Amino acid sequence: MMADSDSDSDSVPEEKFSLKEVLITFQSCLTDNQEILTDSYVNGWRGLVRFMNSLGSIFSFISKDAVNKIQIMVTHRNGENGDKYETLQSMVKYELDNNLVDLQRRAEHPESGCRTLLRLHRALRWLELFLEKLRTSTEDSKTSVMCTDAYNDSLAQHHAWIIRKAATMAFCALPGRAAFFQTMNVGSTEQVVAMLGEAMPFISKVYEITEELYKQHNLLELP
Repeated sequence: MMADSDSDSDSVPEEKFSLKEVLITFQSCLTDNQEILTDSYVNGWRGLVRFMNSLGSIFSFISKDAVNKIQIMVTHRNGENGDKYETLQSMVKYELDNNLVDLQRRAEHPESGCRTLLRLHRALRWLELFLEKLRTSTEDSKTSVMCTDAYNDSLAQHHAWIIRKAATMAFCALPGRAAFFQTMNVGSTEQVVAMLGEAMPFISKVYEITEELYKQHNLLELP
């Protein structure tokens, strides 16, 4: 069963973001045979939601949806078939074998684990790209440009025009690079860059394995 599944833990409004905790969580996602543990994946997302919330309401259109998706995954894990959702791989197999995924249009299973996880997967790509841009940025790099570029290369293609417009406008209000690094609660700029360097390969690996899993089963465009 998934721990910390009460509503307070899923709204994650109070606890400070810790880049180190996110690093450890995503590092623990992978089993020895390269399967992704659902509980660790969800806990990693809880940390990323704290990151977005620590910057105010700018990312709320993404973080609120992520919190909703987290709760759906928690519900699956705590349900009577929760063991089938222990890893992303076991979840995909179980739901496909039992016709629990709406493959062509949204119908009987709008909250399937496969569809829910896909939405988190797409958002993870945006955060992966943005955090990597922050890691390699210089002191005068504009966070608004980095974030917009990462968004346009990932989530934007899945959003309606009105959402894309609102998102890019909101990104213009992002604080500078120094404020982002302070939010990560690691220490000096050099320490933040070093820890991002440790964390990004694990986040990227989790993304790549999930992408390949969904591609293998033709799930990347679920309605």
